[in-house]
Amino acid sequence: MVELPQTSLHCQPEVISKPILEVRNLSVRAGRRIILQDVSLAIRPNQVFGLIGPSGAGKSTLLKCINRLTELTPRLRVTGEVLFHGQSIFDRSVDPDQLRTRIGMLFQQPVVFPKSIFQNVIFGIKHVGEVRRAQRMEVAERALTEAALWDEVKDRLDEPAQRLSVGQQQRLCLARTLASSPEVVLMDEPTSALDPKSTQAIEELIVRLKARRTVVLVTHNIPQARRVADWLACICVTENVGQMVETSCCDAMLTSPQCQAVVEYLKHSQG
Repeated sequence: MVELPQTSLHCQPEVISKPILEVRNLSVRAGRRIILQDVSLAIRPNQVFGLIGPSGAGKSTLLKCINRLTELTPRLRVTGEVLFHGQSIFDRSVDPDQLRTRIGMLFQQPVVFPKSIFQNVIFGIKHVGEVRRAQRMEVAERALTEAALWDEVKDRLDEPAQRLSVGQQQRLCLARTLASSPEVVLMDEPTSALDPKSTQAIEELIVRLKARRTVVLVTHNIPQARRVADWLACICVTENVGQMVETSCCDAMLTSPQCQAVVEYLKHSQG
């Protein structure tokens, strides 16, 4: 297990609140291959927690562990703990679908269904059956407004979602996630397929979201991390295994990283 460098107290404003999420000694295997090993971290509420590191280090896999999406991938074996409000998400009493309404996820590529804009927004809440039919329009408007898309689509809710631009589709996917009022939103490189204008729109949304929610963001874009993240964890590959090598507030890690693996990663990722 890689020993994490200690960070200065002035870089730890989050210690004043209890973690909303804790990952404890989490390891993931695919057959005989170890993807992640002994990852531990604490994520406080109402912050943007960024996950950085080279491709193939297991960042996306870690993200999927946090709301049990790894269970949808055959041959993956997860050990360790993920605690949400202090309770293990792997407890038998936890329903995965209900968990994913509280810990939503936005993927790298927009995933829109061959349905109308409105039906895309309410797809998740219909599946879990938590919202009455009469309330669905109200929920859709709230979610689309929070995703900064309502004004652009309010007169075309019955149109196919595929007619939207890629940037609009990504915001539509965010609205679908927000429709269930999650406490945590996981984002896996949400702007990697977007143009600069759409990227800026998503980044502005990320910053606004933390007023009411917690965001866990995987990004390879270091300037983006600097713009939106409060706290960072860097996952690097050590002896062909993904391990968390450093965690600290964003400015501290990007300005004066303590781990040589992070120094090398930042040097290469920023040219």
